[in-house]
Amino acid sequence: MTLKKRGAIEMSVGTIVTIVLLMGVLVLGVFLIQRIFSSATGAIDQVDTEIQGEIQKLFANEDTALVVYPASRQITLKKGDDPRGFAFSFKNRGVESRDYTYNIEAEPTFKFSEKCGSSFTASQANSWPLTTSGSFSLGPGNSLELPELVLFDIPDTAPPCTIPFKVNIQNETGTSVFVTIK
Repeated sequence: MTLKKRGAIEMSVGTIVTIVLLMGVLVLGVFLIQRIFSSATGAIDQVDTEIQGEIQKLFANEDTALVVYPASRQITLKKGDDPRGFAFSFKNRGVESRDYTYNIEAEPTFKFSEKCGSSFTASQANSWPLTTSGSFSLGPGNSLELPELVLFDIPDTAPPCTIPFKVNIQNETGTSVFVTIK
């Protein structure tokens, strides 16, 4: 009869030790995951601050109203990757506050069938940007506090080629950004 009790006590001690060890691993896992996410958020904030700083440097030229980052106006995107793109900012060179609208579209004069394959069309390319238009208001001499971000979602079926996308600011200016698909 004493053998049965002794076996039960040994079983419960082993169970308690296992539970304590598992709880320690669980706490350690939660701690590590929390550290990973907090460092990733900090990295994103740092990149955002660096991009804003670079855009302000580009505005150092007094004649510039529209700036694009990266300054090379060339980006390379991979099929099926997370959305990526470019940023732009605008400065009101006028003496009055104004409302502006912008649109992003594939360059209409680009020869899609020659450069990207016979079945590829401008409407397919124009479906890639997550946002194609927007608006903002600026006081005289002011620029956007936060640059506008243009992200592209490239499908797996996209042909590998370089497509010029036009950034147009209503009745003001525009520029092209060259998007290379790999």
